[in-house]
Amino acid sequence: MHPKPLILSAVLALTTPAFSQPSKASLSAGAEQTPILITADLSEAPRKLYHADIDLPVKPGPATFVTPEWVPGTHQATGPVANITGVVFTANGKPLYWRRDDENLYEFHVDIPKGVTTLHAHLDCIVNSRADDKIAVLEWDELMLYPANIPVRDIPIQPSVTVPAGWGIGTALTPIGSYDPNAKVGGTTHFRATNVEQLEDSPVLAGEYFHEFALAPEISPRHYIDVASDDPEDSNLRPQLLDEISNLVREASAAYGCHHYYAYHFLLTLSYYAGGQGLEHGQSSDNGTGEKAFATQQSQLADADLLAHEFTHSWNGKYRRPYNLYQPTFATMQQGSLLWVYEGLTQYMGNVLAARSGLKSQDAYRDLLAASAAQLDYKSGRIWRPTEDTAIAASVLRSDSPAWSNWRRGQDYYQEGELFWLDADTKIRKLTNDQKSLTDFLRIFLGKGGNTGPLIDTYNRAELIADLNQVAPYDWATFIHDRIDLINPHADFDGISRGGYKIVYQDHPTPGMAAMLRSGNRHLSSGPFVWYSLGLRLRADGAIDDVRWGGPADKAGIAPGQKLIAVNGIVFSKDALHQAIVAAQTSKDPIHFLVQSEKYINAVNVDYHDGERYPAMVRIAGSKDYLDEITSPLATHPAPSTTASASAPTSQSTNE
Repeated sequence: MHPKPLILSAVLALTTPAFSQPSKASLSAGAEQTPILITADLSEAPRKLYHADIDLPVKPGPATFVTPEWVPGTHQATGPVANITGVVFTANGKPLYWRRDDENLYEFHVDIPKGVTTLHAHLDCIVNSRADDKIAVLEWDELMLYPANIPVRDIPIQPSVTVPAGWGIGTALTPIGSYDPNAKVGGTTHFRATNVEQLEDSPVLAGEYFHEFALAPEISPRHYIDVASDDPEDSNLRPQLLDEISNLVREASAAYGCHHYYAYHFLLTLSYYAGGQGLEHGQSSDNGTGEKAFATQQSQLADADLLAHEFTHSWNGKYRRPYNLYQPTFATMQQGSLLWVYEGLTQYMGNVLAARSGLKSQDAYRDLLAASAAQLDYKSGRIWRPTEDTAIAASVLRSDSPAWSNWRRGQDYYQEGELFWLDADTKIRKLTNDQKSLTDFLRIFLGKGGNTGPLIDTYNRAELIADLNQVAPYDWATFIHDRIDLINPHADFDGISRGGYKIVYQDHPTPGMAAMLRSGNRHLSSGPFVWYSLGLRLRADGAIDDVRWGGPADKAGIAPGQKLIAVNGIVFSKDALHQAIVAAQTSKDPIHFLVQSEKYINAVNVDYHDGERYPAMVRIAGSKDYLDEITSPLATHPAPSTTASASAPTSQSTNE
């Protein structure tokens, strides 16, 4: 999953449990079994309602059916059971009594009468996001119902999808018969049978203003981007952007050396109402941004790594998955101790591939890496919580509350993992005199089994260490332990310094950071940026979202939820705060604030005199520039505007 970021004596590696069994989960739908038939009706997406009619093969007697609880990729129990409504079970046209389980609220109990072989279920789902008048995105966990206590890979299911007339559909599912997504005929489309595990992993994007574009036609298997938008011009992607996404396909193929899908679909929603998503799947990805996020080269910077991140997850996370994160049912807790690999390595490669493909420049890559690294270095909670604990506790750390978030820590395994894998990459290059790199490791680690269909192959820390040693012999167990398991008061800057750069602080933002600030990125600030100076995260009106634990504002007693209303006797504004910070550099007087807390107003003095501070990355003279080497293309990029098309071949028969 993409977080849209800015940008101890623990058990050592060789004590990690071995692979869970089975280590591979296949696509087989169980041809000897009668499949569940499910029709998802998205016709009422504008009303924020989806519907499903489901025919379940049954035998007489007590039966239990379940909806997903632990949804892969979300790292927490995000199953939509609270929004599932209108549940009705019938057999031979007669309604049946059902009862929810008292403990597992995701389970429904039904007694099947004698002579009944098919149970019909109808349910509705209230969808609070990813649907509006022109767009509908279906993640199948919103509508699925299937027998409980059976591995989901062993439950065959055949899906159909109904959308409004004139809408197109994009999905990695294989349609039955001829289907041209760009024809946008609407109605009901039937798809080949799969299993519940793979159906949950195969979202559907539908929309009125819809386009499917073929990408990198010389690469096999085939790749597409399916786009739906609220305005017709937005889904007709710019030729330069299509070139860059085609280059992303080329760069990922070069970096990973194999594929684990029959065809791949980037699903992209461009909408201020139905956007805001980054969720990985094996043969596709569910990506949502603001309506104009990819309108220009500059506007795309905030989301430049989104497609690359979710694409990388097809290899790292969906195919190679931590042994304790993969569970045979969606009812079992997914354990997150290796998320610094699942998400951290993906975060690293997502940004690297975005730079290699041209979705962002090398300069922007360094600017945003500097901002991300500095943010981690100033994350006060790192003095009590190690990186591994942010991964283990992932399911309780996905909070939108900004108050004291720097002290609590959140999903830091993303950015901590990015710095870790940069450290490992530059270490391999240094150990091998630049003869090998992390690419060699990726081709081993992600390439086991060669080209496959959408399988799941689990791993543990011991295998990770063995694969690293195969590339460059070293004490990788200690390397990991010291950086992941132990408390580290400072972020891991070794990869940056070994890469030929250092982090400094200056009185103005870098171009990349300035662009992110203008974008309103939630990991920065919507107001004046004073995190590395005063230690405040502010909104434009002076409301305080977060206070850096141990920073100047914290020492003065300022708290999240309060509001700055005056600075040095002047009504609060961005300019007034800027002038006060600059003036304090040549004064011994503190900065005087009036602070509102609920119905009270108090005077608060903040003793700070070091001026404005923004992180930047500068070259270390005479050092090897590994960062530019790492972000240089591996693949050949064809001439611009010749690599993508909205015309045939379409995806109708590619998922073979």
